[in-house]
Amino acid sequence: MDTRLTIDEGNSSTKAALWHGDVMAAVRSYASLDAALADLAASCGCRADALIFCSVCRRDSDELRARLAPLARRVMVLSASMPLPLEITYRTPATLGADRIAAAVGAATIHPGRTCLVVDMGTAITYDVVSADGRYLGGNIAPGIFVRLEALEHFTSALPLVETDGDVPRWGYDTETALRAGAIRGVVGELQYYRHCLSTDAAVVLTGGSADLITDLITTPVTVEPNLVLIGLNRIINYNEEI
Repeated sequence: MDTRLTIDEGNSSTKAALWHGDVMAAVRSYASLDAALADLAASCGCRADALIFCSVCRRDSDELRARLAPLARRVMVLSASMPLPLEITYRTPATLGADRIAAAVGAATIHPGRTCLVVDMGTAITYDVVSADGRYLGGNIAPGIFVRLEALEHFTSALPLVETDGDVPRWGYDTETALRAGAIRGVVGELQYYRHCLSTDAAVVLTGGSADLITDLITTPVTVEPNLVLIGLNRIINYNEEI
């Protein structure tokens, strides 16, 4: 059975998974891409058959491929221009984040034949829509929960910076809970509004480092998948090997 590596570089961390075919054998999270590549080079033992990489950062493609080449016999860097199992209908596909593409493919893999709202809660929150017939229709980008709290502290003269840990009442009973609930419950409201805009049988797939801050507050049924981007990346490897 072939071995694959999928690497997802985000704004605040990098995740990597080792696959045996379609089975995820191991997944790790790292503070940086440098830390991930160093650990993978030391721990893999031999080169994988295939590797695919996606990032929210803009990187020199040639330099990146040179750094990834020792890890696998075949190296792919995800972009909207490569063969994909989804049709991209975004008006400017070259500007579409690779992580959003991979998450959309991951959602379509988990819920084939269903319209999906894909919600990735990181430094930014992305809301993307995949149609039941396999088309990426577009989406929106909003500030993440931490960014909202930091912006309120930075752009006002009296509001403090509060942590996300703590009580999240429906209505804040002091400044701290008002800020926390405003940021966290505001995201819940966004998500449920976007879900309301879709067909009644649409699936909601939630991922990202801040997902656990809202899961207990959502009344909409959701699929929570922390490794959604990695699942999508592995599906893209499969698709490129099939064509």
